[in-house]
This record gives sequence, C-alpha cells and structure tokens, in this order.
Amino acid sequence: MAKEQHHIDFDEYIRQGEPAQREAAYAWSTAIGLQAVDGLTTSEYLNDLARRNIEGELTMDQVDTLLDSYYESKASREAHDDDKNEADKASRNIKKILSVKTVDFTANGFISLHRRIFEGVFKHAGQLRDYDITKKEWVLEGDTVNYLNWEDLRRALDYDIKQEREFSYKGLAQDDLITHIASFVSGLWQIHAFGEGNTRTTAVFTIQYLRSIGFDVENDLFAKHSWYFRNALVRANYKNAVKGIDYSPIYLQRFFRNLLLGERWDLRNRYLHIHPTEEWSVQPNLANQSGTGQVPEQVPEQVPEQVHDLFHTNNPLVIELIKVLGHEKLSISQLMEKTGLKHRPNFIEYHLSPAISEGFVCLLYPDTPRHPRQKYLLTAKGVMLYKVIIG
Repeated sequence: MAKEQHHIDFDEYIRQGEPAQREAAYAWSTAIGLQAVDGLTTSEYLNDLARRNIEGELTMDQVDTLLDSYYESKASREAHDDDKNEADKASRNIKKILSVKTVDFTANGFISLHRRIFEGVFKHAGQLRDYDITKKEWVLEGDTVNYLNWEDLRRALDYDIKQEREFSYKGLAQDDLITHIASFVSGLWQIHAFGEGNTRTTAVFTIQYLRSIGFDVENDLFAKHSWYFRNALVRANYKNAVKGIDYSPIYLQRFFRNLLLGERWDLRNRYLHIHPTEEWSVQPNLANQSGTGQVPEQVPEQVPEQVHDLFHTNNPLVIELIKVLGHEKLSISQLMEKTGLKHRPNFIEYHLSPAISEGFVCLLYPDTPRHPRQKYLLTAKGVMLYKVIIG
C-alpha cells in the first residue's frame, strides 16, 4: 500500500506563528495547493523542506540546493517522479515569487512569470504556445472551452493587460468591483497563452496584482480551492447555444467574493457542472444557511436512499477500484500500488476498463489517452456510489 502523504498544518502557522512564519506559511500553502489544478501533489521531501523553511531552519537558498540535489542524486527513478518533480519545483518557485510583493503588470511580466514558475520544469517555460488547443472538461460533460487561436496570443495579452492597467476602481461599488475583477481574470485565462501551466500562472499573477492594488489576499482560498477556481474559469468561458448554456461568470465572482469580501459561498465543484443533480443545483452562501437545513461547511454530504439503486454495480473489482480511488486523481501505477496488483494488462482489463465503461471512472485528460501525466478519477456517478460504499 502507498504511504500516506505527510501534510503540513499551514493553518496553525498562519493563525499562531510569528509574522515571518505566517507569511512563509501562506506562500507555501498557496504554492502547494495550486498544484491540484493539474492533478499533482508534492513529495514528502518537499513538504518537509517547506516546514523547515517556515520554522526558520532553512533559507530558500538552502531549500533550492537541497531540492535540486534530491532529484539529481536519485539512483533510480520511481513511478511518478516526473509528477513530483514538477509539483515540487513549481511549488518552490511559486513560494519565492509570492514572497516578493512587486509585480510586473505587463504582457512581458505575465510571460516572464510563467518562465519563473516553470523554470527547470518545462522546456517551454516562458514561451507562448504555437498551436491551437482544446481540453475536454468534466464540468462541461467532455466539451471544451474555445481558447484563443495561437496567432493572436501576444496581441490579446497586450490588450487585456493594458485595458486593466488603465481601469480606475475609484468610486466603484463592491458588486461592480467583483464583476470587473472576475471578468479580467477570466479573459486573461481564456487566452491560454501557454501549452501547460496556464491556471497556475493566472492564479499567481492575480494574487500579485490584487496585492499590488491594495487587496489583502493572504488567506487559504487559492490553496484549498484551486480546482474550484479552475472550473469556475471554465464555466465563465463556456457557451453552447444548442444546449441552452450561456457564459456563467457567477461561480468565479463567488470565489472572489469569498476572497475579497469575506463571504462564505460553498466552493464545491459539483455546483459548477453544466447539468448538476437536484441537490447540487443551487450553490448556497453558508453565512445565510443557519436553520435552513442546508448542509453546513465541512459536514459530509448526505446520500439519498435511492442512490444505491441508481448507481449500482455487481462487479466486485469495480467496487474495489472505486473504494481505492475515492476523491483522488491517480495514475495506473498508483492504482495498482494501492490495490496491491502487479500485472498491468490484467488490472486494465478486469478493473479499470469495466469501471470506465460503466461510467464510474474517467480520464483526467480524455482527449489525450497517452498523456504523460494521465490520471483517473471518479465521475459524478462514481462519487455517488463511493459515498454509498463507505456508508
């Protein structure tokens, strides 16, 4: 069985630490949490380095040296080394960036930020993509946002950032302020300037920009809700007239209302699905739910009694896989490790393929089955059965 990953209690440092510890904990928490937008998790080694840095035992220069040496000196490659290398080094780089309060609010600054985040990770760090892209999205039932064509990337970046730089927030009402910020961030992300790492770059650029114009954004929203942030960007940029679906920036606006106004919208991803089930059709503001019967924050969601009949399978191997997968995103190697199985073809034939064909499991990158960071996760149907299984 795989070892359980060690997690740092960033909240404790942020609440009770010295000022330097609070600042470092915020930066590390955000940097590590943002890796979830691409299904990545950091290594235990990086987490320990982060803890030691927060506590003042290591400087960032020492973290750099130790982390680089760790990957250079590994005698043998293990499964998921590439994923961990990306998550660790991107987190380290983001932490250093967030420790500096200044921002180069230009198109060049945005491109440079991508290079700084992914230096030593991607060969194309800091390079605009030179091809068009589509990405199948779970919240869109496999459809894609229409991203900007590659020939217009630089022109669009220049225009959007110039327009925002010239915009005045003076006298703007709170609702208008949130609407404007969400629109700017949404448009910047929709450009999708890079082959990989767009959401992480957009998030860090947004944090830097908001801090530069006076907002206090040093809380855990980007750390704990980075996947919601990405899905909210997807919904803000998706329109399908045939399906009767219009652009839906409201979910991104609610993220920023929590971030900047201290509101308490329930930031769970199932509210963002284009066809949510009835129980997920209305996203609640938890600050207004006292005595209403709504599910409060941090309380497990209730499963209707009829779910067992609707989401049932007689295949015990599929059930075993669903239990192992849970709420994680795992590669085939990780799934085999957790189930204790060694023979890859048998695992795919008898566990994974049936789970996919029955609609319980899907691919993180469905349009690129051989994606180097391919992982598997439960569908909405799979999640419902998982909740029935675990009681």
